[in-house]
Parts: sequence; C-alpha cells; structure tokens
Amino acid sequence: MTASVPASTAPRLGEEIRHIARHAWPILVAQLASMGLMLIDTALLGHYGAADLAAVAIGGGIYIAVIMACAGVLQAVAPVVAHLHGAGRHGEIAAALQQAFWVALVLAVPACLLMRFPDPLLAMATMEPAVEAKTRAYLDLLAWGLPLVLLYRTLFAFANALGHSRPFMLISLATTALHLPLSWCLIQGRWGGPPLGVEGTGWSTLIIVGVGFLCGFAYLRRSAALAPLALLGRWHRPQWARLRELLRLGLPMGFSNLVEISAFTLIALFIAREGATVVAGHRIVANLAALLYMLPLAVAIATLARVGRAAGARDQAGMERAVGAGMVLATGLSLLFGGLLWWGAGPLVGAATGDGRVAAVAVGLVGYLAAYQLFDAIQTVAGFSLRGCKITFLPMLIHTLCFWGVGLGGGWWLAYGSPAMGVAGYWAASAASLVLAAVLLGGLLWRVLAATRE
Repeated sequence: MTASVPASTAPRLGEEIRHIARHAWPILVAQLASMGLMLIDTALLGHYGAADLAAVAIGGGIYIAVIMACAGVLQAVAPVVAHLHGAGRHGEIAAALQQAFWVALVLAVPACLLMRFPDPLLAMATMEPAVEAKTRAYLDLLAWGLPLVLLYRTLFAFANALGHSRPFMLISLATTALHLPLSWCLIQGRWGGPPLGVEGTGWSTLIIVGVGFLCGFAYLRRSAALAPLALLGRWHRPQWARLRELLRLGLPMGFSNLVEISAFTLIALFIAREGATVVAGHRIVANLAALLYMLPLAVAIATLARVGRAAGARDQAGMERAVGAGMVLATGLSLLFGGLLWWGAGPLVGAATGDGRVAAVAVGLVGYLAAYQLFDAIQTVAGFSLRGCKITFLPMLIHTLCFWGVGLGGGWWLAYGSPAMGVAGYWAASAASLVLAAVLLGGLLWRVLAATRE
C-alpha cells in the first residue's frame, strides 16, 4: 500500500520547519562557538610570535582533521538513537549510547598515537626547526585530551538525536568564554609562571576539553528529561551486533567528513606555487566558506534527527515532511546569505585585509562562494537525511567522486590547464562538485523515499 501525503501538508510543513529551526539554532551557535576557539588562538598568538602562530596553524589543522574524521564515525549514534526513539524502543537507547562510548575510546587510541607521533604528516610540509618543535609540543598536549573530546562528540550527537541541543550550546559558549582569558594568561605568562606561547594554548584547550566533558556528563546524569532512559543505570559491555551497526554506518560517515574537509583544505597546499598573495586571498574566502557552511550543517543535523525518528516510527509522511522542511529552511537561508555575501563582498574582504592585492584575489573568488550556496545546502541536507535513513555507503562514494574527483581533480585541470585559471579554477571546480553532489544525493534521497512508500 502506498502512503499518501495528507491534504493538510502546507500547515504541517510549516510546523515541521519550526521544529527543525528550534532544534537547529542551538546547534549553529554551538558550532560557531567551537570555531571561535581557533579564532581566539590565532588572534592571541598573532600578537605573540610568528613561530607560535605558524605552529598553531599547522597543528590546529591536523587536530581538526583528526577530530572531524573520528566525529563522523561517532555521529552514527544519532540515526541509531533516533530510530529507537521513533520506534518507542526507549529501553535500548542506553545500550546504544554506551556502545558508542566504546567506539569513541577505541578510535582515541590511533588518533592519540597520530597526534603524539605526527612524523608522517609533518614530513609533507617544509618548516623551520623551531616551528616544527612547537607544533610537536602543541600536538602532544592536545593528544592527552582527545579521548574526552571524542566522548563529548558522542554526547553531542546523541543529544541532538533526541532534540536536546540547548544544553550543549550553553556548554560550548561557556568553554569558549573560558578559553579566552585562560589562553591569554598562559600564552603571555600572566599566571605566575613563564610565557608558554603555543603550549599555553594547548594547556588551555586541554582544560576546557575536560570542563566541557564534565558538564556534558553531568547533564547526562542529572537531566530530568533523560532520567527515564536510565542512561547510566547499568553499564553494558561491548555488544558486537550493536558495534557492527555503529561501524557500518559510522565508517562511511567518517570517511565522507574526511573527503569533504580535505577537498577544501588541500587547495591551500596545491596553490602554494601561486605565492603568498594568492594563498592569503584564498584563505579569506575559505574562512567565509567555513562560516557559511555552519548554517546548512546545523539544519541538516536537526533534519537527520527528525527523519530518523519518523523512519523508526515507520511514518512515511513524517519522513517526507522532515526532508521537505529541512530543504526549504536550508535553501532559503543559504540563498539569503549567499545574496548578502555577493552584495557585501567588498566590505567583508576589506575587514579581513588591508592589502589591496590580497583583497582583489579574495573579491574575485567570492562570486563562486555565493553561487554555490544553494547547491551546498541541498547536498548537505540530502546527505544527512540519508544518514537519518541509515544509508551512508553510497553517499560516501558520491562525496568521493564529487569532492576528490571533480573538486580536486577538476580543479587542478582548470587551474593549470590551458587556459590556466589559477586559484579560480579550484573554486569553479568546487562549485561544480557541489552541483553534482546536490543532483546525485538529491536523486538518491528521492529514490529512497519513493521505495519506502511501497
């Protein structure tokens, strides 16, 4: 029997949009607060020393890549918990969360080893001995906090699956606010000891990671809303069936995260031959791109939770309504901010640099960023909606084809082929990769929804 969408779709769609918006805005604030940590480190070390600033740029890039790849795997707890919640199988949610904790602890082992012994990664770059020494010290400090970071990311994904995003928004804001004075004191030696430079930032990050995890764990333990789930009532040993499901969903998600992040971060390495001016202009626009991406990402995470719950309840109309609401909200906001970016490109770039040549490069690239906002929103929401349906392998293949094949491969050809477009070639190829990803992921999602109607 084919399920049909009720005649009252319009008002119910509006209600669904409001549900997703209420869920998404705290996620957005939490993500922006997390981005603020690196901005704080950059600003403070920029006034301390060039070697320390270079160390945090290199080490921070490695740290973020490791966290995002692992966090992608751990996000598998979200569709699993959302399905259980939608199906009314609340007694199984505690075991699902605890199995995700086991996955986080196992992932922390190779991640920590990579951070403590980063020789394969550092060998890819040429740097001064002083910068390399500072980078190694910074990564070594961050490695000790990595298990807590991954456990916190598990809590964050779990809470989002149940719609409990506001407490973690407050935790993110509090830890970011704590990081600013703490990092400043340690960097500058205003704590009663010597100036620590980049290591001061590492110690501060280590402290706030611990504070964040303790706050998240305290919420898990004391929340009245979560109390009926008895999340910590009885500890479950590793259960291979649940672990297999988490890994089946999570490994492709983690690889997708790695592909998407690397497709943009590697451009900076590939265009190094163009000179510092081009790299700086590219970096300004890349920062804007990362900032704008937080908007469809927050909507997509909220949409995943709604789709997963509806799928668990076998509510076909609810799944379609959640996908439609997420698409409308994400694309509408992305078009709005894409238009504002196009209109305000000059002042935005001018606020980031006083170098006219760098500004000219950045303004020339902003058009590509504004143009692909719609397609970025579509592919992001479609990808996360598929995750809500527990489909992750095919989206991983699509991401690899689009972002590595079209984005990086096509970008290289456009940048250095004939005629050579330079850095603009990479941005044109990135836009093309997002258009293709939107078409392929959107088409796959449409087929999945059509199949579930039968």
